[in-house]
Amino acid sequence: MSSTPYYGPDEDETTINLERFFLAGDFVSGVGYGVHLVLWTSCALYLWKERRRGWRTIFLLAYISVLLIVETMFAVVQARTVQELYIENRNYPTGPWQYFLDTQNLPINVIFYATLFVMTFMCDTLMLWRSWIIWTASGRTTAYLVNLIPFLMLIASFVMGTLWTLQSSHPGLSLYSKQPLAYGTAYYTISLGVNIVVTALIITRLLAYRRTHLAHLPAAHAQQYLSLAALIVESAALYSAFAVAFLVSYAMNSPINQIWLGFASGAQPIATYLIIYRVADGTAWTKDTMHQTLTSLHARSGPLPLGDVGGRGKHTQSDVRFTSDFAISNSGFGTAAASQDALEK
Repeated sequence: MSSTPYYGPDEDETTINLERFFLAGDFVSGVGYGVHLVLWTSCALYLWKERRRGWRTIFLLAYISVLLIVETMFAVVQARTVQELYIENRNYPTGPWQYFLDTQNLPINVIFYATLFVMTFMCDTLMLWRSWIIWTASGRTTAYLVNLIPFLMLIASFVMGTLWTLQSSHPGLSLYSKQPLAYGTAYYTISLGVNIVVTALIITRLLAYRRTHLAHLPAAHAQQYLSLAALIVESAALYSAFAVAFLVSYAMNSPINQIWLGFASGAQPIATYLIIYRVADGTAWTKDTMHQTLTSLHARSGPLPLGDVGGRGKHTQSDVRFTSDFAISNSGFGTAAASQDALEK
């Protein structure tokens, strides 16, 4: 009884796994790009409607448009790279993966590294901006001091990312070569460090706000701004989780890093779009959110008695009303004043 003939590639198992995960990562990135298009459309339509409210609205619209262009270039070069490897050069000596490693200086591969780096840097910058906005509620001096370290880390990640991009695109080298791997590991460690530090700063501040909120308001009024989902969105914790998985597998030179790279490169812009949508929608935290909330509460209902935590005393949910500066409409969009306040701060 004859066995089934082998029609697979004449390559070692490690190389075959690299190619498998490379294709899988490309699929994950494609799915992520589809989500990006949907989120960009939602953000762009809303920002376009509010374009007359000031230059910050136009700036955010331009920001997400540039981000989408970079993402589109990243998706296109990924698709083109797969075509180059497995269709145009399938009979390259020692296989398609070796062709990929030997041709890192081609424009298509340089664009791949450059767009990935630019996309990551843009999203990291937005996260630092959100941390700044949230911490300015405690004063500008505090905000400067708290965000100084992540700012310096962001500058360092820019330098290392530039070196990583240049080294990875040299002829005969790739992101898996020894020197680019060292630069890449350092770059992603710093970039991930920025996200972890900023994520921790944002969550810490929002949890402190949450404690103050729940001590003065019915829980229903804190949910819009301080629910678990809101904390995850505002802090981009989802991206941090995928970035950790990629960094560990990349440093270990494990083939599965390609899948985690696809998830990380997809999750980071998604987190960015969700944050910008909350800003445009008027549901993101600004430096005056807590002040407006408590001022509105005291103006409408008077101070709550001590111990009336979460609205369990004589005040009920119907006893508390928010001003138009803080209100959220039934459709899910903030009022004009709320949206403008979030955009301008």
